[in-house]
Amino acid sequence: MLSAGKSKTEIPPGTLEMLILKTLKRFGAMHGYGIAKSIQQTSDEVLRVEEGSLYPALQRILIKGWVTAEWVQAGSKRRMRVYHLTPAGRKQLAAEISEYRRVSQAIERVIEPA
Repeated sequence: MLSAGKSKTEIPPGTLEMLILKTLKRFGAMHGYGIAKSIQQTSDEVLRVEEGSLYPALQRILIKGWVTAEWVQAGSKRRMRVYHLTPAGRKQLAAEISEYRRVSQAIERVIEPA
């Protein structure tokens, strides 16, 4: 689950995929734990991505072709899966950010003081 801070604040659907894509664009290829840690650190510890949400989201965006993945050696007996943003992922990220901003601005207009 993607959670905000210590409360169980609901994050809008699709936001996790956008955050993953943005993290890969900002920092380059990463493994899942690194993506989760980067989202947490970049958000000043407000957003925490749980494994149970992260890996299914990574699998979804992998299937959609927004990222590619490769197994790399991580020590003598371990391997880790590293994810790379694709051109299709960059295009999707731009579309998702645009839509997120449009919706956020609409919500802001509704909650502004009268």
